[in-house]
Amino acid sequence: MDQSVRQHAFRRTFERSRWRCASVFGMLLLLVPLGGCRTIRSKIGNNGETLGARRLSRSGLEFMRQGQWDQAEHLFQEALVLCKTDDRAHRGLSEAYWNRDQKDAAIRHMETAVKLSEQDPRLVVRLGQMYLDVGRLDDAESQAKTALISQRDSADTWVLSGDCLVARDRSQEALASYHRALALQPDIVDVKMRVAEIYLAKERYDRVLATLDRAEDESALASLPIRVHMLRGLAMKNLDRPELAIKHFVKAKLQAPEMAEPCLQIAAIKLEQGDSVRASEEIAEAMRLDETLVIESGWSNFLLTPEQLAARKASQGRELR
Repeated sequence: MDQSVRQHAFRRTFERSRWRCASVFGMLLLLVPLGGCRTIRSKIGNNGETLGARRLSRSGLEFMRQGQWDQAEHLFQEALVLCKTDDRAHRGLSEAYWNRDQKDAAIRHMETAVKLSEQDPRLVVRLGQMYLDVGRLDDAESQAKTALISQRDSADTWVLSGDCLVARDRSQEALASYHRALALQPDIVDVKMRVAEIYLAKERYDRVLATLDRAEDESALASLPIRVHMLRGLAMKNLDRPELAIKHFVKAKLQAPEMAEPCLQIAAIKLEQGDSVRASEEIAEAMRLDETLVIESGWSNFLLTPEQLAARKASQGRELR
């Protein structure tokens, strides 16, 4: 084969090879954008689902704040259909289950929310509160310690720590935790009541009153929890200020007319003062509200019969004349 023929054959082979390379390269160019489009579309789809889940979760949280639990629960479930890794939906569904007293399911969803949120301290604390409520004290303490590592400036974290210490009967250490919480957020009336209860158990009645005085300063009197009135009454009673104690027990009665305990506290003071008539009347009222409590606590033994009551009233009338 002469040189010109070889050159011609070489050119044709080169051109065919170049065409094949071009064709393969072209196919690759076609395949790359196709794969890229699929990837982009997939990401857009996932992002769309995530955004949709977030929107549903936000709406669910709004319904939850309004107390519309059924609507909230439905929205959280819809959010998880779109995106199983939406931590807010798990958190919301946890609270919805907790509201329905389905505590095991609530804890499972809150555990998932904690993991998905990468240990969000707020969720860690909430999970700890749930553990404590169902008696899982070791788990609650673990959550409190985890939260304190990352968020020592949170009042809720210190409250959880204090609650765990109270459950361990370490009240002095609990006081320190509660005071740390109040230093961060001074207006938590519930925590002040816990502090007051510890002081009451320690018979530090002046500290009970000082703690609750601050609670009253920071809360409308009409909205004070009944326990505040009861604690103040008990402190006044133990400080030998019976009339002031009765005033607080009467406030508790007015605020919670279904409670028998204030009646019994007033009865105890009246018996000490020798006023068996008023004591019996208070016991009778407590008996009407909670017969089991009155009988099991022995207060029914101080209840006068109608004849005895009439006789005592008549005697009191003669003394007044």
